[in-house]
Amino acid sequence: MSSTTALRTLQTGHVGLNVTDLDRSVDFYRAVLGLQLTAQGADPERRYAMLGRDGRLVLTLWQQGTGTFSTTTPGLHHLSFEVEGLDEVRATEDLLRTLGAEFAYDGVVPHSEGSASGGIFFSDPDGIRLEVYTRTGVDETTAEAPHTDAPTCGFF
Repeated sequence: MSSTTALRTLQTGHVGLNVTDLDRSVDFYRAVLGLQLTAQGADPERRYAMLGRDGRLVLTLWQQGTGTFSTTTPGLHHLSFEVEGLDEVRATEDLLRTLGAEFAYDGVVPHSEGSASGGIFFSDPDGIRLEVYTRTGVDETTAEAPHTDAPTCGFF
């Protein structure tokens, strides 16, 4: 295998998640992330939904899961979304509290001690770990990093 790649540009496309209840998950991601439903599968044996924003596919949901998200097996660790500022992070936190979401930490926290970046860390209805963060402004809060020896987004 070559140590160089032919890829000259790279960015994340969309993310696909397995969920247990497609309708519930569509409602959650539309409310929290402001995504629009762009397509969905009507076959009861192959239910899926495509969610996007500004003409771009962001998330696909597949009703193929059972149980809850496992943090002890290989696979997705967490899914992170960046917003422009601390006000958006706090508004998302308020919305999530009204939806009864489970948080990993209380309030907005820095990614590490002394970091300007940070956010909120929570779970979707299937227990999938999520983050909404901003690159700046968190150092102006009184919040402390939950861990001094590991990134907050480790969900330790």
